[in-house]
Amino acid sequence: MATLPARPATAPDPRSPLRLWLDPGPAAQGPHGAWWPQSRDLRVEVRDLIDHFPYATGRVDRLLFSRPDWDDVVVDGRGVRAVRAERGPVKVGSFPRDDTRLVVLTMATGNRLRLTVVPSGVDAAEARRLGFGLAAGASRP
Repeated sequence: MATLPARPATAPDPRSPLRLWLDPGPAAQGPHGAWWPQSRDLRVEVRDLIDHFPYATGRVDRLLFSRPDWDDVVVDGRGVRAVRAERGPVKVGSFPRDDTRLVVLTMATGNRLRLTVVPSGVDAAEARRLGFGLAAGASRP
């Protein structure tokens, strides 16, 4: 009697859940939260942010980023202009000479959220020191 070959196991997704902290308080002039991406690959990380951004907060239409935070901001001699996520395409732009470590999200409502970008290579203690989830009641990475 012949047996069927064993089905190959699928590899688990090596990515962690989205590391995003949004300040639950009223909007202020400073950052509205922090984002701790898992790499310096802009397109991969923006897709992850867009596809896993909390629905209750709204839909992201546009994202502005600081170029020094990412390794792949130029493709075929041009800056990255859009990222195609599962939720749909999102326009992106950059602050060419700015090293603010911020992303600015423009929501479908027109509201803007400023998020501090925590460098992907830091450990959890350093991420907290840099402002990731320091408000009372925020979940820790």
